[in-house]
Amino acid sequence: MTSFELHLTDDPDADRLLSENPLALLIGMLLDQQIAMETAFVGPKKLQDRIGSVDSEAIADYNPDEFLAAFKETPAVHRFPGSMAERVQKLCRALVDDWDGEASALWTDGDPTGPEVLKRLKKLPGFGDQKAKIFLALLGKQCGFTGEGWEQAAGDYGAPDAMRSVADIVSPETLLEVRENKRALKAAAKQEKQASAPSGPGGSS
Repeated sequence: MTSFELHLTDDPDADRLLSENPLALLIGMLLDQQIAMETAFVGPKKLQDRIGSVDSEAIADYNPDEFLAAFKETPAVHRFPGSMAERVQKLCRALVDDWDGEASALWTDGDPTGPEVLKRLKKLPGFGDQKAKIFLALLGKQCGFTGEGWEQAAGDYGAPDAMRSVADIVSPETLLEVRENKRALKAAAKQEKQASAPSGPGGSS
C-alpha cells in the first residue's frame, strides 16, 4: 500500500488518524449510517481521545459498559450509541480472531483481488453489500489498493467521478457535491417507488 492522505472530514486531526490507522478508517465506514458522513468519520478520533487508542485488541477487550460510556460522551460518537458501540466491538473481535487484529490485512494479506477483498469485507460484522462496496471503492480510489477487478467489484461506487459515496470525497467541495448527489438519488428513488405503487381502490391514488 502506498502512503495516502485522506480528507473525509473538516477535522485535520481526524483525517490524519484515518490516513494513518486502517482500523480507524474501517470503523469510520462502519459508523457511516443514519448520521452525516463527516460525523461518522470523526468518530474514531473521538474514541481515541476517550479511550486512549484505536486498536483492535484493546477495543475488543474493553469493558462494554465503559466503551458505551465513551460512545455517549458529548458530542456522541453516533446517534445510536448502544447498538453502534456493540457493533464496533464485534468488528474488532472479528479482526482479532480472523486477521491477527490487523485491519489492513483484509486488503493486503495474500495480494487479494478486488472481488476477494469485497468477500472479506462482507464477512465483517456490520458490513453489508453496499457498505463493503463503498469501502472497496474508497480503498481503490484513495488508499492505493490496486487489486485486480476492484472497480467492477465496487459496482457503481467504483466508477470514476461517481460522486455518490465517501470514496469520492477529497475536499470540502466534493463533500458537498456527494451529499447533494446522494440526496438527489434518494429523492429519485422515492419518486420512482411512489410512481410504481399500485393504485388504491377506486382508481388512482
